Amino acid sequence: MSDARVVLVVGPTACGKSAAAMELAALTESEIICADSMQVYTGLDIGTAKPSLADRASVPHHCLDIADPYSSGFSVEEWRKQAAAAIEEINHRGHLAIVVGGTNLYVRALTEGLFAAPAANPELRAELGELSQSALRERLAHLDPVAMERIHANDVRRTVRAIEVAETTGMTLSSQQTQWSSAGLELPQGWRVLGIECPSPTNASRSNARVHAMITAGFVAEVTTLLSRGSLGRQAADAIGYRELTEHLAGLTSLEDAVEAIKIRTRRLAKQQRTWLKRFRLARDSQWFQAETEPAAVARAYLRNPQS
Repeated sequence: MSDARVVLVVGPTACGKSAAAMELAALTESEIICADSMQVYTGLDIGTAKPSLADRASVPHHCLDIADPYSSGFSVEEWRKQAAAAIEEINHRGHLAIVVGGTNLYVRALTEGLFAAPAANPELRAELGELSQSALRERLAHLDPVAMERIHANDVRRTVRAIEVAETTGMTLSSQQTQWSSAGLELPQGWRVLGIECPSPTNASRSNARVHAMITAGFVAEVTTLLSRGSLGRQAADAIGYRELTEHLAGLTSLEDAVEAIKIRTRRLAKQQRTWLKRFRLARDSQWFQAETEPAAVARAYLRNPQS
C-alpha cells in the first residue's frame, strides 16, 4: 500500500461498502470521498444511507452536503471537480484517499472522464416539458430505442435528456455511452480497487432489510421535514425513497405500497450496478471480497495483499 494514492471501494448498494471503507480507514491514514449523487444534498440523510455523524467525526469525509436539495440540480462535473481536488489535497497531506462508489456515473467520471455531451437546450426542454409522459416515451423510442429500454418509464428527467442529446447532436445517447464505457478500464497510477461482490438473492435481502431499517430510523419524518421547507428540486425529488414517500405523504399511496416501491427501485439499482462493476473485476490492482465477509476482515485481508 506504500505507493497507493487512491482506493476505490465499489460494489452494489447495501453490500457493505461504507463499513469496509471505515475499517480500512481505521487501519491507515485515510480520508473518505463519497461518490453518491444523492448524498451530496443537505438533509437527504436517512434515505441515502449517509455516513453517520460519528463516522464523519472519526474519519474526514468529503463530497457530502455540498448541494441544495431545493435547487434545480447538481451536475456530475461539479462533483468530479470537487472529488479530484479532494484527492489532491488528501494525497498532499500524505493520506490515502478512499473513494466509496455508490453512483456509477460519478465513479466513471472520476476514473475515465466524461464523454462530450451537449449543453442543455432551454427551448427544446420547454417544448418537451409540454408533452405527456407517454408522448415523451414514444418520441424517445423513435430516436433512441436502446435508451428507451434502459430508462425507467417514470424517469422523465433522463428521458428528456436522451431526447435532447439525440436531437441536438444527431447521435444517440446510448451509442455515446457505449463507446465511453466499452474501452478497457485503465486506472491511474497508484489507484487500487477494493470490490464487494454480492449475489442477487443476498443483495435483495440486504436491500430490503436496509429499507425497513430506514423507515424505523425515521425516514418518513425526514421527508416530511424536507417538504415542510419547500418543494424539492427535480433531482433530489427523484431520489430513491424520497419520491415514493412524497407520494405517500400526498395521500397517493399507502406506506406499505411506498415501501414496496422503494424496495423494487433499490433492487433495480443494484442489478444495474452489478452489471457495470464487471469491468472493475478485470482492472489491474483489483481485489474482491464476498459481502458476507466481516468489514474488518475485508480491510485486513486487503492490506495484506492489496494488488491481487
